[in-house]
Amino acid sequence: MLKLRLSRGGTKKRPVYKVVVADSRFARDGRFIEKVGFFNPLLPKEKKERVGLEAERIKYWLGQGAQPTTRVARILGENELMPMPANGNNPNKAVPKKERNKKEEDNKEAPKAEAAPAEAALKEEAPKEEAPKEAAPKAEAAPKEEAPK
Repeated sequence: MLKLRLSRGGTKKRPVYKVVVADSRFARDGRFIEKVGFFNPLLPKEKKERVGLEAERIKYWLGQGAQPTTRVARILGENELMPMPANGNNPNKAVPKKERNKKEEDNKEAPKAEAAPAEAALKEEAPKEEAPKEAAPKAEAAPKEEAPK
């Protein structure tokens, strides 16, 4: 299977990536079919030197069935070469596990508390609807009592 993925280069702690088309069985930094761009994560997002892509070649390989990795898909989405992928951000990941568990417990209790008032509201509405039905038979019952006298 063909993949559009990043191949790491540069020195230790100073990565620079090539965007390459490679067979998924090849090593990450190994053999590739074609280099179609580069990505320098150390530069600020505003600089245009951060990402360089050959749009025509990328569109060609996508048409041939090459699948981008999640990181490459995000880069291509930012450069409007394909639709933006679904956001995989997990805001709870940075929160310590103990605090995360406390929040989950609070969230589990909150829906139960919210469900109870909703059920109470339904119970309050139900008697209001039934009350007029009960009042009508009582009114009919009263004339019946008067008739036998």
